[in-house]
Amino acid sequence: MSRHQGRKVLLTGGLGSLGRAQAAKLAADGARVTVLEHPDIEDGARRASALGAAFVPCDLNDLDAASETVRAAARDAGGFDILINNAALIINRPYDAFTLSQYEDQIRVNSSAAFALTTVCAEHMKAQGWGRVINFTSVTLKGILDGYVPYVASKGALLGLTVTLARELGAHGITVNGVAPGAVVSEAEARVFADKAQDYSDWVLEQQCLKTRIEPEDIADLVSFLVSDEARHITGQNIGIDGGWQGGRAPGT
Repeated sequence: MSRHQGRKVLLTGGLGSLGRAQAAKLAADGARVTVLEHPDIEDGARRASALGAAFVPCDLNDLDAASETVRAAARDAGGFDILINNAALIINRPYDAFTLSQYEDQIRVNSSAAFALTTVCAEHMKAQGWGRVINFTSVTLKGILDGYVPYVASKGALLGLTVTLARELGAHGITVNGVAPGAVVSEAEARVFADKAQDYSDWVLEQQCLKTRIEPEDIADLVSFLVSDEARHITGQNIGIDGGWQGGRAPGT
């Protein structure tokens, strides 16, 4: 039997670089994966199907509507056993160039959405006495980048959510863990550092103990372990997968 045979997974942000790798890995391991992505994403259903996943369009900016969308998807699926809060909004500019509304946008999508969707998905998990929640935090909590105040603040809030929900849901057989990726080779990285890609990659390797770049598949392997029965006694943790990051702030950010 495959590692996650028959488990039902809801994965937010499932068509980005990290999300695709997770969807493909979990589907290959026997899970029934549903990808939650923004309605404006191009050809979402076909792209999800190519990964072995179903597609549900959803805008996390509207949390009331998103909760109802996920509640309906959960009814159709027979409940979700595993929730992976992977979606994130990330914008780079000086802190005083953000409006309060723009700050709150990132808090809402990156942190509040995880609370809202966990609240919905935990109903089924509690009823069956088993569940897994994974929240994506970030190596940026170490203060390595300028210009990402709302993003890093949202990830700090998500870390707090992780450790407190682990306590409240643990009695129901549900584990809640954070995954904190380092600098992963991704489309987002290529976009942010487009004008200095090689310099940035060289700098990343200087900061890591391990001198190879982290790929999305590395993140997927960790997630697959954390949602497995093998990780049944791991909860309330924020697990870094950053190549042994020991450096500081990125140049020119």
